[in-house]
Amino acid sequence: MGSDQIRNVVLLGHSGSGKTALAEALLFTAGLTTRVGSIEDGNTVTDFEPEEISRGSSVSLAMAPFEWHGHKINIIDTPGLSDFTGEMRAAVRAADLALFVVSGVDGVEVQTEAAWRIAGDEGISRAIFVNKLDRERSSFSRTVDQLKEVFGTGVAPIQVPIGSEADLSGVANLVGGKAYTYSGGPKATESSLPDSLQAEVEGLHTGLVEAVVETDDEMLERYFEGVEPSGDQLIAGMHAGMVAGTTFPVLCGSATELIGIDRLAQFIVNYGPRPSERPSPPLTEGEELPDLGVVAYVFKTMSDPYVGRISLFRVFRGDIDLDVDLENRRVGAKGRMHNIFSMRGKEHEDVKRVEAGDIAAVSKLETTLAGDTLTTPGLGVMVAPMTMPKPTMSYAVFPKTQHDEEKLSTALARSIEDDPTLSTERAAATNQTILSGLGDAHLEVTIARLATRHGVEVDTALPKIPYRETIKGRADVEGKHKKQSGGRGQFGVAFVKFEPNTLGAGYEFINEIKGGSIPRQYIPAVDKGIREALERGLAAGYPVVDVKARVYDGKYHAVDSDEMSFKMAGIQAVRQAAPKLNVALLEPIMKVDVFTPEDNVGDVIGDLNRRRGMIKSQDAGPTGVRVSANAPLGDMFGYIGHLRTLTSGRGQFSMEFSHYAPCPQNVADEVIKAAKERNAKK
Repeated sequence: MGSDQIRNVVLLGHSGSGKTALAEALLFTAGLTTRVGSIEDGNTVTDFEPEEISRGSSVSLAMAPFEWHGHKINIIDTPGLSDFTGEMRAAVRAADLALFVVSGVDGVEVQTEAAWRIAGDEGISRAIFVNKLDRERSSFSRTVDQLKEVFGTGVAPIQVPIGSEADLSGVANLVGGKAYTYSGGPKATESSLPDSLQAEVEGLHTGLVEAVVETDDEMLERYFEGVEPSGDQLIAGMHAGMVAGTTFPVLCGSATELIGIDRLAQFIVNYGPRPSERPSPPLTEGEELPDLGVVAYVFKTMSDPYVGRISLFRVFRGDIDLDVDLENRRVGAKGRMHNIFSMRGKEHEDVKRVEAGDIAAVSKLETTLAGDTLTTPGLGVMVAPMTMPKPTMSYAVFPKTQHDEEKLSTALARSIEDDPTLSTERAAATNQTILSGLGDAHLEVTIARLATRHGVEVDTALPKIPYRETIKGRADVEGKHKKQSGGRGQFGVAFVKFEPNTLGAGYEFINEIKGGSIPRQYIPAVDKGIREALERGLAAGYPVVDVKARVYDGKYHAVDSDEMSFKMAGIQAVRQAAPKLNVALLEPIMKVDVFTPEDNVGDVIGDLNRRRGMIKSQDAGPTGVRVSANAPLGDMFGYIGHLRTLTSGRGQFSMEFSHYAPCPQNVADEVIKAAKERNAKK
């Protein structure tokens, strides 16, 4: 089987539209399964992870390849929740055709629109399958009207349903004018169009012909002369329009009732783009993909308890043979393709060769991550990694047992390698391990996987806010440390003046000792003591910043003085000064960038104002408005879920640290009170 007989198709759409059910129906229709798996029963091929079975929805991309009339069709099933959009983006890079699954009941939903833009940015062909037309309140015509309204005039139905809702019995093709009816199985009975559909099919056929002839000047000229294109010309024209990104065919049926599934598979073979027709992916190294040599892109890695690290890859150039050495361009290391296999769900089938355009997996390339490029050594080309969204929500995570602390660190590192939309950090200011992702569901699934894949159970909490303390007052104090224990004692005295520093300037130590009242070698010890005391906080236990400390005099003893004595003198100076320094609390302010549909701008800005946000700018774009603001971190926890509610799921945001600013007094009072209560319990 050559590259021209390969079709790579990613299933995209909103959660609940029936993507996994469609993958199951295609596998059953191709004779690869003995029953159509059910998401509700947890026995589907592509939703096999424990987290997917328990949730009843996809959380990871999965492969479902099958053969159809001499062609290999690689189906990639993807999640429809926005929390798992990283999986969808990764799959788009590996595909040549994006097949959007749209519910005939619910119509075009939020994630369908988001996925449409991503597939368009990648430049791959797009088609639509209107699913669930057997359900009550479903409507093909209403859904097509909505598709045209949202995605433009390139939306072109090539099928219509026969019957509706519970009476759905088949589909009719506009090209060829044939009807296909079903009676409980995947095999269709072909017949002529029923009289009841003649008028509808003729009207849609005219629209289809007009859409197709516009893709070819010669065909358009003949059409104006009264010569309609033949069926083969329509197929070729539709194919050309798909490859050019101007035509988006619409098919229909029901995945659960196996209606139109065989027609969909035949459509993919007849109309779908060949791998060679896919636009080349963007490169970060090299000017273009070479004609000779191997170039493969790793779009997904995963940890398997039996096989080890699995890397799913798409071959863009060349053929890969078993045991060939390929170079990972990112790390500059070679790896042997010793264990190559095809994946269907969780099942593996060994292969000896992967042809250009195909998708396969390899195990035990331990340094390989998603987004890496594997090439013939020395080829000098690298595919740019797919752009991934930044985390928008965070949990603090703690191992349930203390001896799992190191194990947790390893498990989190592995999780991030498998999912680039995750991030983790050790927050020194709060002594917490912070796990960040794209939302509640994303983090919940990640935490469940820490237990099932890595054997680490964790507790979670909202991250502590890394407040800072500063001072408004001044103090001139004596820091004195004196200790006698019968032998050599400890003695050190430092006179220190404390005063506020410029906001954001941090801590500044100024040595004004003259005449050797503190020996030069002990001055750094005073500085160290002051630093340590300020780090512990003065009012609520948070580090004190923006302070000037001037040491201007002191006393020492020729025998009893040492570095420790003057370090303790520095600590005592801070303690003596604390009641006079008028401590104030600073809170972290975040730079927030929110994208919202224009209709929701007022609600979003009002909500940001309630969160003590300061609106900096509003910039209108073709698809919505970008609002820039500064807002305190303490009021932004859980914001992504609230934003999705305000914007019906269409809003997005990113956030990064900007600066520290003084807390309102009521907020500071609450934080200080809580700190005192915690200390009282110790």
